[in-house]
Amino acid sequence: MTLEWEQVVVDAEDPTALGRWWADALGWVVVNDAPDEYEIRPAPDRLPGLVFVEVHDPRTVKNRLHFDFRPDDRDAEVDRFLALGARRTDIGQGDEHSWVVLVDPEGNEFCVLGPRPS
Repeated sequence: MTLEWEQVVVDAEDPTALGRWWADALGWVVVNDAPDEYEIRPAPDRLPGLVFVEVHDPRTVKNRLHFDFRPDDRDAEVDRFLALGARRTDIGQGDEHSWVVLVDPEGNEFCVLGPRPS
């Protein structure tokens, strides 16, 4: 049996706005901009993608799944995300870690990691 990871589905109040934000943040391309399903990918023919779908239920707890990014320069990347509209958040991680926890415009948490341990 062959298994290919196609996409991650992200529930969103405004799929188009959140999908555009993540496309800008990641430098990805839009492959579907239907009103009910907004999909982005690293390149048109590259997987996995992110698909943003509309939900009407408000978010009430922290994410059960989140993205971790490991850039060359953590602080520069955090600054870039903040300039795009991300916000810092505290989910109980404390201050003694090599990562920074941010949230996207709809409050979805993601981490920007520090250098890979040697």
